[in-house]
Amino acid sequence: MGEHIKRINRELKFKGAIIDFYQDTIEIDGNHTATWDFIKHKGAAAVVPVTEDGKILMVRQYRNALDRYTLEIPAGALDSEDEPGIACASRELEEETGYRCDNLEWLITLRTTVAFCNERIEVFVAKNLVPSHQHLDEDEFIELKAYTLDELKEKIFAGEIEDSKTVSSLMAYAVKYGK
Repeated sequence: MGEHIKRINRELKFKGAIIDFYQDTIEIDGNHTATWDFIKHKGAAAVVPVTEDGKILMVRQYRNALDRYTLEIPAGALDSEDEPGIACASRELEEETGYRCDNLEWLITLRTTVAFCNERIEVFVAKNLVPSHQHLDEDEFIELKAYTLDELKEKIFAGEIEDSKTVSSLMAYAVKYGK
């Protein structure tokens, strides 16, 4: 069972600013169909900004879906599906933290919710930060604070940081840089 799965229809149900919601009709083994939800996302990029003293800059912001503030690495949606992730990460770094970096290093690529969404997030590391200034969107209210990696790992294991891109990125950074 499930050897031959084929999408036979995709119907747009809602077109939003960030996501498009579809219902797919799927043929399974040629003998029955199922309806599966699909969310199309144009993609995103994120960055782990590391200060000269090795601390990581984090943003605290309100997230409507959770109805609370979260602590996250800086991130944002691609301007278009074909925008390079490194360009988006560079832009988000400056917009959200007020720092630039001339040499972002790729860290990891994430697929956030593979069961029903195609969102892809490329994550980069930014070192040798150069002060600039924030360019927050009119609906963004961000607090910026630096933490040691150990402090952030404690927050992850205490359940204070649950954002998947942030958890994955910080743990990948810890493994890659041996901290």
